[in-house]
Amino acid sequence: MKRYQIAIWLAALAVGVGLGLLRIEAIDSVMNVIATIFTRLFRLLAVPTIVLAVISTLASLGGGRDMRRMFRTTLTYTLLTTTTAAIVGLALYLWIAPGNLPAGAVAAESATAVSTEHLSYTDHLMSVIPDNIVEPLLTGNVLALILICFAVGIALSKMPESKAKDTLLSGLSGLQELLFTLIRWLIAVLPIGIVAFSAQLIAQVGGTTMLDSIGKYVAVIIGGNCAQFLIVLPLFLLAKGINPIKTLRGMTPAIIMAFFTKSSAATLPVTMDNAENRIGVDKKVSRFVLPICTTVNMNGCAAFILVTSLFVMQNNGISVTLPMMGLWIIISVLSAFGNAGVPMGCYFLTLSLMSGMGADISIMGIILPIYTIIDMVETAENVWSDSCVCAMTGKTMDSKKSKVNAA
Repeated sequence: MKRYQIAIWLAALAVGVGLGLLRIEAIDSVMNVIATIFTRLFRLLAVPTIVLAVISTLASLGGGRDMRRMFRTTLTYTLLTTTTAAIVGLALYLWIAPGNLPAGAVAAESATAVSTEHLSYTDHLMSVIPDNIVEPLLTGNVLALILICFAVGIALSKMPESKAKDTLLSGLSGLQELLFTLIRWLIAVLPIGIVAFSAQLIAQVGGTTMLDSIGKYVAVIIGGNCAQFLIVLPLFLLAKGINPIKTLRGMTPAIIMAFFTKSSAATLPVTMDNAENRIGVDKKVSRFVLPICTTVNMNGCAAFILVTSLFVMQNNGISVTLPMMGLWIIISVLSAFGNAGVPMGCYFLTLSLMSGMGADISIMGIILPIYTIIDMVETAENVWSDSCVCAMTGKTMDSKKSKVNAA
């Protein structure tokens, strides 16, 4: 994101706050209409965003026979680190306990929020299992869609090479590009939405309580990313007998680039060069593992999806029980896995998940300007995690080669 875009978003937030503080009924009505329009547009794009992202990601992975062992190792470490990131985020969320925004902040659409209080845990799990392919699309049942998409994506990756498979993949690619074009258009006019969302909230509530709640939410997100970066990932390296300080020193250029570009994909050439030439990972490993990690290893994204979803649901009056928290750890990891190629990454995926539940997403409009900073930290953590997974996979493959040679 360019600096001028950040400035525009912050200016839009300031304008929205100013308009909300005016407490002029006509302005409030206009802002409510604009916020509703943006909410509907987000919901329009929510379902196809998740469907195409997950299917395309899984279908593109494939897997040659010579790379299966390396792929399994990479996937194992990816799932371990990503799940751990989500758990760390949940632990901080429970500890810091961001409070609810004042009731007026989420009153506008609270009547449409999906309440799970009347459902048992078994009923909630059963609702995820689809009994036909059309209903989840029509009802926006995001969890059922993710399950279907995983099945379809894996099936596509296992199909033999043929014209039929190429046609399917080309069609998915074309649809995804079309969707991204629509999303880019929506993002281009998003400052208008930010003005409306922030004005809508400020007009309904006092700013002090809201800032306290949002401040604790940001502390959870940033704190979780820092804990994963500085403590959890180095412990993973130490468990494999790898020096985390040496590895971090070698990968620093890539991490710095990731921080400022906010793009793991753009940083990939530097990440690969650092892995090969600065920490000594075999080229065959780095050139296989890192592109996969750039696609699926989203530590920061999983934590963001989990914490933000809990925060939004909490503010919508949805009961968040411990079993549901466990379910959302799984959802956040799977959603992060399908994050590749989506503009605004995990922010948009989280917004899609909340829209699919019918939750009031006006809170996401307030989070959006702050997300610029969060995104920088998350991307740096993602690239550091990619580097750790690459180093651990390389160490594992070297150990297996040594055992084979010794035999």
